[in-house]
Amino acid sequence: MTESKLMYQTTAINTGGRNGESHLPDGSFSVKVSTPKQMGGPGQGSNPEQLFALGYSACFNSALEIMLQQAKIQAKSEVTAEVSLNSDPTDKGFKLSVVLTVAIEGQDLETTQELAEKAHAFCPYSKAVQNNIDVEVKAVEYK
Repeated sequence: MTESKLMYQTTAINTGGRNGESHLPDGSFSVKVSTPKQMGGPGQGSNPEQLFALGYSACFNSALEIMLQQAKIQAKSEVTAEVSLNSDPTDKGFKLSVVLTVAIEGQDLETTQELAEKAHAFCPYSKAVQNNIDVEVKAVEYK
């Protein structure tokens, strides 16, 4: 088995959980965290699901850009990550699910879906959640 090589590492700190604050130790980013109104919270800040969606969409689009380069396609792309928090009756807790909507300028749906599937196999976020949460990848027209 090949040993992986550390390329980058970061740290984030949270105080107060879903109704608190999260920040990076170097002070470059901080965010007020708040339970959404739909879940009975004040909804006066970002929530962990939104932050996960931001990270996943950025990581996936970066993987998609690599797939575009390998296919020698120069085009703009857009990835929307819709993250859902669902009740999980098996453990009376919660689980996430994600729908990744992928659009590539000038490409038909079949090509977009093919490249999106390749990006899904390559993306570190996709690998991290594989067999843990439901992820749907679907191609849409670029607008």
